[in-house]
Amino acid sequence: MDKKKLGIIPVLVVIAFVFALISSDNSIDDTNTIIPQVSTQTNNESIGMVINSPSSSVTLQQLDDIFTDASSSGIGRSNVYLYWNMVEPVEGKFDWLQSDILMGLNEKNNHKVTLYFSIINGETLGPFPNWIGKPTLNGINQDELVTVLDTVLSRYHIIDSVIIAGETESYFRYQEPFIPVYQELFSNVYDEIKQKHPDVKFGNSFALHNVFNKNLNNVVEELALGDFVAFSYTPTDTVNEINKNPDEAIEDLNKIFEIVPNKKIGFFEISWSTSNFVDGNDDSQKLFVKKLFDFYAQNELNIEFMTWFRYIDQQANSCVKEEQKIGDQTISLGGGSSMGTSEHVIERLNQYNCNTGLVDVNQNYKIGWNEFKTQIQMLN
Repeated sequence: MDKKKLGIIPVLVVIAFVFALISSDNSIDDTNTIIPQVSTQTNNESIGMVINSPSSSVTLQQLDDIFTDASSSGIGRSNVYLYWNMVEPVEGKFDWLQSDILMGLNEKNNHKVTLYFSIINGETLGPFPNWIGKPTLNGINQDELVTVLDTVLSRYHIIDSVIIAGETESYFRYQEPFIPVYQELFSNVYDEIKQKHPDVKFGNSFALHNVFNKNLNNVVEELALGDFVAFSYTPTDTVNEINKNPDEAIEDLNKIFEIVPNKKIGFFEISWSTSNFVDGNDDSQKLFVKKLFDFYAQNELNIEFMTWFRYIDQQANSCVKEEQKIGDQTISLGGGSSMGTSEHVIERLNQYNCNTGLVDVNQNYKIGWNEFKTQIQMLN
């Protein structure tokens, strides 16, 4: 099993972390909140970071401290990952407990939010609420999708960009005849939502490394819809080992402007692992961070946002599992144990993802953290 079947993993880590947070002794309600007044710090709204904890066990106060520390880097943006089955588990009845916490912490720290509300998640459609079932692509109800997006955006005004489909290239690699179906769905939803929320921008996201490794430029070109086109990026091969140096990785990023010449680009999840298991280290991460910001400065007018994948490392082997649970639904990633099969690939993806933070699991800053902060300050 190759990486195309693992496209949902990065966001699932964050979701699992939020579920653990909600189940802790420090859950909040309308009368008990840890969110004080909004920070007065001036942050760069174009530069973001996925803010996570080092483990699935964390109190609200610890999470508050993590957000404050990550925000001290100068970021002014973060990603929030919501799924339809989490936010509307019962038709017309919304559950805001998890999202209110994350949105509140982002608002406190002056962050704009890129919302990942994906109806396509790598090779998987959804997950959708049980009351919807498991529709095919052409069975997704446009009006219901507009309603849930409108409700979310009306509640959270810090959301300024929305990703409708994630790792879109992986789904349409084997579903090219359905590209026109999705084009029509996206366009119709876009037109209706734009009337209600004209300042919010919409787009699809692609994994750039998958696009290059699988030669899927044509899928990106056909689905470069909306206000921007977003990309995640890891400098890895098909088994998740780093096979680029920082200069070669920046060359990959520059190729985006050839594939998508007429729209702004969002860098949704950019990362470089420090795990030597996958041929990473602290020095190469620091160098990539520096070159990444040089790249941003040269192309700022064409970039919608740029978000680093992870604030802090996670405990070993906690980032990817054979089965991932999103709300009440479990997604299986298959089995296998030999080279090129899931066990081999997942082991490396675990090592890669768990070590992409700028802070290690013991909350010691890596040299990449100082470089990240310095580069943001230079932009400001």
